[in-house]
Amino acid sequence: MPSRREAVPFAFVAESDSFRSNVTPPPRERLRPGQVLGRTLIGLTVVAGLVGSLVLGMPSLDSQHANGHQQQSEASDGR
Repeated sequence: MPSRREAVPFAFVAESDSFRSNVTPPPRERLRPGQVLGRTLIGLTVVAGLVGSLVLGMPSLDSQHANGHQQQSEASDGR
């Protein structure tokens, strides 16, 4: 089924670029001190979690320590 497009006058398209609304948006509400404190604590918690996971994960990424330590199971003892 072919799509049907209606012709749009060029003047209408050209005017749409310069159109400005005369409706101003309402002013933003100011955050209460409790909301600011809550958002700050959430942000600090997220950052602390990322830093903590990096600090705790760094020893497992250390390749020099991992090469010197070999794990041997009891089955490969050859008793």
